[in-house]
Amino acid sequence: MIEIVFSDSACGSLKVAQHYGKGKYQGGCIGVGISHADGSKPTKEEVEAVRREAEEKARLAWESAVPLGGNTADIYDFNLMLSVGDISENQPGIKRKQTLEHLYSVFPNDVGRQAAQEIFKRAKEDLKRVQERAEMGESLRIWYSNQPDEMCGLYWFMEQLNQWKVHSKQIAIVKLPEWEADEKGNIVLKSGWGEVAPEEWHRYLALQKPVLPVFEQSCAAHWQELQRENAPLRASLNGQLISAPETLYDDFILREIAAEGEEFQEVKVIGRVIGKYQLGISDSWVAFRIEEMIREGKLEAVSEVAEDMPVYHRVLKRCTYRL
Repeated sequence: MIEIVFSDSACGSLKVAQHYGKGKYQGGCIGVGISHADGSKPTKEEVEAVRREAEEKARLAWESAVPLGGNTADIYDFNLMLSVGDISENQPGIKRKQTLEHLYSVFPNDVGRQAAQEIFKRAKEDLKRVQERAEMGESLRIWYSNQPDEMCGLYWFMEQLNQWKVHSKQIAIVKLPEWEADEKGNIVLKSGWGEVAPEEWHRYLALQKPVLPVFEQSCAAHWQELQRENAPLRASLNGQLISAPETLYDDFILREIAAEGEEFQEVKVIGRVIGKYQLGISDSWVAFRIEEMIREGKLEAVSEVAEDMPVYHRVLKRCTYRL
């Protein structure tokens, strides 16, 4: 079974899930973090208690897990971030490479550009391998959600399969639920498969569905329409993938900026936008929109960024007369 995912985090988690829970729990190195609201330093006893709790949680997760099975070589990750930028190319080309380089440019010392180039190269090579295997009759399983990049990934990949004349009977899909209830009765929201822990993947196999020919063709046709529109963004609204302007998420960003004082840490605003609203967008995109607000004179940078940190690790100042 060929497994298709659309984020590096999902790929890593799924690879671990294939053998997670197999054999006796061995333990390992566990990192924990603890902080106090008043800024005081945690005691050694507090840190040790949190570490023991994390260790016990990891052990229970391992012992209750059901290994998913399979081979890590069957997992293919197309982390192409197709919700952003030009999608006019039928297969990943120079325009997609440029979009990835732009999105990863927030990282320092050329690290982002190198990462983008590696992602692009791997996607090109993997797409060729998947095509060869699919045309030989192998089955495929696509993991997707309402997260914009994963939804775009589904539609784009269905268009690829349609071009390759792969029969729909070879294809299965698994959609991540929009919400779930945990063992304590709390509502849990996951924006994409990258947030699914290794011990959880096996539970979602029950949601697997076969793909009907009309679904494959509908996805392909819808992706072609999005390509013709070729908007700056694509977003998932009410479960539908639509073209959108680059300003789509600006109100959420401005709302969090308004909750700050005159000066604020940009990284905190970005973290709240991503975590609070579950929009499924990247930190890079929020950072670029904030950069545009700086160019428009709505914000002003009042601190420099350390050479080894992403560009959004700085202090900004509101220009209230422009906001």
